[in-house]
Amino acid sequence: MTLPEASVQLYTLAEAFTADMHRSLDRLAAAGLTNVEAFDFVRRAPELRAALDASGLASPTGHAPLLSDELWTPDGSIPTPAPEAVFEAAATVGMRTVIDPFVDPQRWLTEAGVADIADRLNAAGDLAASYGLTVGYHNHAQEFIADFDGVSAYERFVALTDDRVALELDLFWARTGGQDVPALVERLGSRLLAVHVKDGIVPTANPWAPGAPAFGSDSLDQRHAGTGEVPLDAALRAAPALAYAVIEYDNAPGDVFTDIAASLAFLRDGGFVR
Repeated sequence: MTLPEASVQLYTLAEAFTADMHRSLDRLAAAGLTNVEAFDFVRRAPELRAALDASGLASPTGHAPLLSDELWTPDGSIPTPAPEAVFEAAATVGMRTVIDPFVDPQRWLTEAGVADIADRLNAAGDLAASYGLTVGYHNHAQEFIADFDGVSAYERFVALTDDRVALELDLFWARTGGQDVPALVERLGSRLLAVHVKDGIVPTANPWAPGAPAFGSDSLDQRHAGTGEVPLDAALRAAPALAYAVIEYDNAPGDVFTDIAASLAFLRDGGFVR
């Protein structure tokens, strides 16, 4: 089995990255990373590509909304660009796969809603192919609230999407959704392109369940990979064809570069990445 490459979701260091893109990327390269996963790249694609090239980094995957008119984040919503603009920017940056990072929880509660999400992502995949790209989806925990005939909304979605649609499983959020994460990883099999390596104390209730209180990322008790409650070891060993192990914190516990280095050490010391 070929080991995946390590990467880091740039949302993790959003504040530092916004303040000084070049220095942030240089620090990631100095830590030994060769890949990052871009976010909010459409408005700054040429600038980002130049900075990546200067630091010797690549962004083979990136997050951008493909399925929503407005993208929710725990720290505020951002408008959704046209898919053509997303794919043009992704090609400029040098990506291979554009991953939708979030779909509103209400859309996951019905079979019709799940089918619509799958249909839209399949159609986005058709358009992406004309740019030499593929598409994918990144979960949180709302995809695991509803189930239909004993199958979670998430796995129903997987069954309805084309095989060419990639999956990026956020291991922390899948566990928050009540999943046996290693078993889920095994069931997803070769569809699983990437995982988000994220650890911490798992919330006791799904923050996107109907009636849940307002949620913000600053409420999360996230910790260095291997020091929380998410079974990262078993999940990573269960993945048969993983390409990227992407470090991410929604709420980094300390200095963000130290936190990234700690999770990278977990991946390297455990023999989970090349």
